[in-house]
Amino acid sequence: MIIDDIRNAGTSIWLDDLSRAKITGTDAHSLPARISQSGVVGVTTNPSIFSSAISGAQEYAADIAAMKGSTVDEVVRKLTTDDVRNACDLFSDIYTTSKGVDGRVSIEVDPRLAHNTKETIEQGRTLYALINRPNVMIKVPATIEGLPAITALISEGISVNVTLIFSLSRYEQVIDAFMQGLEARIAQGESTSEIHSVASFFISRIDSAVDQELKKIDTDKSRELLGKTAIANAALAYEVFEKKMNSTRWKAISQSGANMQRPLWASTGVKDPAYEDTRYVIELIAPHTVNTMPQSTLDAVIDHGVFRGNTISETYSTSREVIASLDSLGISLPAITNALEIDGVKKFAQAWEELLSSVAGALNT
Repeated sequence: MIIDDIRNAGTSIWLDDLSRAKITGTDAHSLPARISQSGVVGVTTNPSIFSSAISGAQEYAADIAAMKGSTVDEVVRKLTTDDVRNACDLFSDIYTTSKGVDGRVSIEVDPRLAHNTKETIEQGRTLYALINRPNVMIKVPATIEGLPAITALISEGISVNVTLIFSLSRYEQVIDAFMQGLEARIAQGESTSEIHSVASFFISRIDSAVDQELKKIDTDKSRELLGKTAIANAALAYEVFEKKMNSTRWKAISQSGANMQRPLWASTGVKDPAYEDTRYVIELIAPHTVNTMPQSTLDAVIDHGVFRGNTISETYSTSREVIASLDSLGISLPAITNALEIDGVKKFAQAWEELLSSVAGALNT
C-alpha cells in the first residue's frame, strides 16, 4: 500500500480532522478505521475543524444541554478537550510503539490570543492539564508573540505543534524558539526525551496567493511558474530543517536525549482543481516529516497516488530558482507570506467566534 511506502520513506500521515462521530465510529470515515486501514498515526485540529464538527451537530446536544448555566467558553472548552482526550486514547498504542513520535493529537489555543504571549502560555498549560494525556500537542501560532510562548511551554515539558508558518525566516525563528525551550529545560536539570514538537508549514495557501499574482502578469514566464511556489518554499524549509538539525547547537542539545522538531506539511488539500489532488503529499516526502491532510486528500493518495520516494532532498537548487524567478517578476514572496499569516490568524479567530455563537444559540434553546 502506498501509505506504507510513504511511511517507510520517513513521512508520517496524520489526519487533519476530528469530530465526535469520527471518534465513536458513527462517521463513515471513523478514526478507528482510519488507524487500522489507512495508516493514519496522528490527528491535527484547528478552530475551523471544531466549528464544522460541533456547530449544530446532534452528537454534542446532550453535553451542551447538561451545561446550561455555564459560560459559552466553558462549554466549548469541555467539548473540544473531551474530543481531543478521547482521540488521544485511540492513538495511545501508536504513541507507545513509536516512542512518542506519532500517536499525537493537537489542540490549538484560542486563536484570539495569537498576539498575547502571556495568555497563550497560560492557556497552553490549562489545555495540557485538562486533557491530561501524554500524547497531546498544544498548537501555538507562529506569530512574533507566539515565539516566546513556544519556548516557555517546551521548557515546561509540554509538546508543541507550531502552526501557521508560511515563511522561511519565521520558520528559522520557530526552530530557534524550540531549541531555546529545550536549553532552558536542560539548564533546569529536567528531562527532554519526552518532549516532541512539529512545525506546521502551510502549503496550498501559498500557491493560491502567488498564482493569483502570476495570472495578473500573464506572460509565458509567469505561466510557467504557476503551481510551483508552495512546493519550492517547502523544499527550502526542509533544507533549513536539515541545516539546523546538523548544527553544533542541536548536537549539543540532542546529547540530553532530546527529539528533533519535525517539519509538518499542513494545508495539503489542493485548492486549484487544475492541479493533481495528491501533489502536496507525493511531492513532499522526506525523512523526519509529517503530512497532515483532510480525508479527501488521504482518499486520493490511497486511490491513485504514485510514490516516487524522497521528492524533496534533490530539489533545493531548482526551488531557489523558482523563488528567484518570482522576485524577477516583481512578486514579493515575503510580503505574501506575511499577509497569509495575518489572514490565517484572522480566519481561525472568525471560525472560533462562529463556534461560540453556535453553542451560545444551543445553550439558549
